[in-house]
Amino acid sequence: MLQQDTKPIKKQNNIAGWALLLGILLIASNLRAPLTAVGSLLSYIRDDLEISNTLAGSLTTLPLLAFFIISPFASTVANRIGMEWTIFYSFILLTVGLIIRTLSGITLLIAGTVVVGLAIGLGNVLLPGLIKMKFPMKIGLLTGLYAVFMNIFGSLASGLSLPLSRIGGWGWQGSLASWAILSVVALVVWIPQLKKKENSPTSEVSSHAIKNNIWKSPLAWYITVYMGTQSMVFFTMISWLPDILNNNGYTSDVAGWMLSLMQLAFIPFTFITPVIAERMSNQRLLAAITGILVIIGASGLLIGNAILITVAVISIGAACGSAFSLSMMFFSLRSNDGHEASKVSGMAQSFGYLIAAVGPILLGFMHDLTAAWILPLIVMGMVGIILIVSGMKSGTNEKIANVF
Repeated sequence: MLQQDTKPIKKQNNIAGWALLLGILLIASNLRAPLTAVGSLLSYIRDDLEISNTLAGSLTTLPLLAFFIISPFASTVANRIGMEWTIFYSFILLTVGLIIRTLSGITLLIAGTVVVGLAIGLGNVLLPGLIKMKFPMKIGLLTGLYAVFMNIFGSLASGLSLPLSRIGGWGWQGSLASWAILSVVALVVWIPQLKKKENSPTSEVSSHAIKNNIWKSPLAWYITVYMGTQSMVFFTMISWLPDILNNNGYTSDVAGWMLSLMQLAFIPFTFITPVIAERMSNQRLLAAITGILVIIGASGLLIGNAILITVAVISIGAACGSAFSLSMMFFSLRSNDGHEASKVSGMAQSFGYLIAAVGPILLGFMHDLTAAWILPLIVMGMVGIILIVSGMKSGTNEKIANVF
């Protein structure tokens, strides 16, 4: 009789678990698409609004600066009103921003872009903590899944934005606005998570999280440096890889396909790496490999041989995919609970995306200074060394609370 009584409860729990998983994956699907959708439309936006290349380029940089601003405050807001409600409000903000940026004029475009960046910044920070809180025994699997969904939809947005703009005279405004549909779907699916009473905003805050100031933790800073340098490599390559390949004699079309190859290599490693990492006592070796792959990639691009360039592009994609997922894993594995994971995530993503925003500008400046890509690629190889050192420190089998 007892077994019969517990079956409906188990079934209900299974349904709730699947609903939460679906909600997390839909949230993740919105964390890159609104940003990557802009890239292929930049020239059309520039010509339509009659703005400079510099101002047009800021549309891809502003969200990264918004991440830097909002990330440190995400865990504080979540602690006050709960993670579920913070994510819900952030997606209302995201939907509003997606609509505002398609209205008339450059001012609203920039304002909407900033709002979109702030909203996505909150989601970026809170998802790793939410996964640790809700799925503590499946952190690797869930981290891999949400990273895959995030990047698949990011890639789809890059490819579909231009075709969408040609549908029935939609233009770039209609194309960008269409991604609000995905955010609304995520909002609707997320609503059931707001009805749960068992998790009060402060229930997940352990005594460790209350006592510890993560900004004084060397381990938290190593994770931050690792997060920042891997982001710098990715965004720098997204910005400059086609130009580097043009310099090596590749046509623009082939260079574009090589950039796609890099992103294609990125996706499977975002899933495989956290699944492997969760099974290891520490992640030092995995983290070191990501840095080594960046060095191989920079060296191959520097040498310029056709075969080596292909290997280099795949290596950089694999390194960025692995390092991104490892960064997300470190937020959870090195923290004591979901709240502390969100605090580490906020710290690392704040400074991490600031480094990411500076990277393309810095290497572009070096290229302008030297009229060649030799010095920028040497610097990229040195970034690989930083990844090795910070990654091995981040991958140690310790908790934030234990290394003050």
